[in-house]
Amino acid sequence: MTGAGRNIPLFLSAPHPCNYLPGHTSSTLFVDPDAPMSMAAYSELLRYGFRRSGGLVYAPRCETCSQCVSVRVPVAEFAAKRIHRRVRALNADVEVREHPAEFNPHHYALYQRYTRARHQDGGMADASTADYLRFLRAPWCDTRFLEFVIEDQLVAVAVTDLPSDGMSAVYTFFEPSLAARSLGTFAILEQIARTRALGLPHLYLGYWIRDSRKMAYKSGFRPIELWRDGRWHRFGPNDRLND
Repeated sequence: MTGAGRNIPLFLSAPHPCNYLPGHTSSTLFVDPDAPMSMAAYSELLRYGFRRSGGLVYAPRCETCSQCVSVRVPVAEFAAKRIHRRVRALNADVEVREHPAEFNPHHYALYQRYTRARHQDGGMADASTADYLRFLRAPWCDTRFLEFVIEDQLVAVAVTDLPSDGMSAVYTFFEPSLAARSLGTFAILEQIARTRALGLPHLYLGYWIRDSRKMAYKSGFRPIELWRDGRWHRFGPNDRLND
């Protein structure tokens, strides 16, 4: 693949069990981890449906399934629904602070509480500080940690990359006891607002998977664009994504 003025070497993984759809087999197309990477190259790869996990840049390439679809919100045209306005109202007391992507013991403690509540059956719940930072950061990536605070109490962190054409939502973790506040949705609304304020066009939301309940919330942000068949397809408020 050619990007950012150079060839980017790609490899395809062996098939492995899918993390999202039980009974499915997955394969992953990934950029050679030893190849030089830059924010400019990654910005271009995002526009081709790629994503990062730590420093690994990848895209699903499954032989028998095509449900993992990269999605992004064209922020200038986003219109909040009633549920979004309700989430905003629920979190009117939340202050948002931007921080460099550096280790913070309060962030890490919150991450541990969140993953132990949400991912008890996986390795994330026992991540060391090194594992935590490897997952959320990359040495070549321009990343910010958005803190969500109520009366100086940390309640959520939204890890956010800054590609050339907007923002990319990497991972959000929040206080499990405050699930009723919908802090994950609130974080996306904040990222949309910040992307719009910068005058940039897109908030990348990663992969939407039609049959995964964990991913269903992403389809509620409209209009939304899906990367399919080598181009971005626009879906408005009244369009069905499942066709």
